Amino acid sequence: MNQIRPTAMTRRSSSQQVAVPMAPVARALPPLTRGRAALLFGDDTGAATAEYAIATMAAVAFAGLLVVIMRSDEVRGILTDLVRRALTVA
Repeated sequence: MNQIRPTAMTRRSSSQQVAVPMAPVARALPPLTRGRAALLFGDDTGAATAEYAIATMAAVAFAGLLVVIMRSDEVRGILTDLVRRALTVA
């Protein structure tokens, strides 16, 4: 008979032992000391990329706001009138 030995990824069923994924065990985080903070946060690698990502998201949000404003009937009428007056020869 083929038996499964208990490991971190198995648990015993009432009738037989089957391979069933178990939830990971939560471990307590070590305290944040000056040395550990310097080790974790001392490197600025990727900071510029994160800044570009935030600036890009702000630009996309602003562009979305402009699209909503430009689709309104009032702004469309103002722009149409402006173009019509610019193209009209007196």
